Amino acid sequence: MGKNNAKGGGGGGGDKKGKGKEKKESDSGEQGKGLKPATSINVRHILCEKFSKKEEALEKLRNGSKFDDVAREYSEDKARQGGSLGWKVRGSLDATFEKAAYDLEPSTTGNPKYVDIKTGFGYHIIMVEGRK
Repeated sequence: MGKNNAKGGGGGGGDKKGKGKEKKESDSGEQGKGLKPATSINVRHILCEKFSKKEEALEKLRNGSKFDDVAREYSEDKARQGGSLGWKVRGSLDATFEKAAYDLEPSTTGNPKYVDIKTGFGYHIIMVEGRK
């Protein structure tokens, strides 16, 4: 809860307006810490069985490749859809995957904000396109 207070989310509507100017300057850096609770997310992932393949995919992303293009090349799941799993509600995903995905702020495939994790299915690189 303390993290939300820094964003004005925990103090009510009046506080939010007062901090709006500060928020614009640091929007991209802090947004992941103060995300509003969501009941569903539009999520994409790249699933790799091998750690080395996941590392290759991460390197492509770091070098500016689009997330959906990297997913088509490297993912062993949903590759033809650019890694898209579509809209997923809480409780419908692997618990580790879901926690990581719901902690991410939305981004675009051209400039993705992603996280990599390991589950029982393999190595995932996850990005979120939308929250509601």
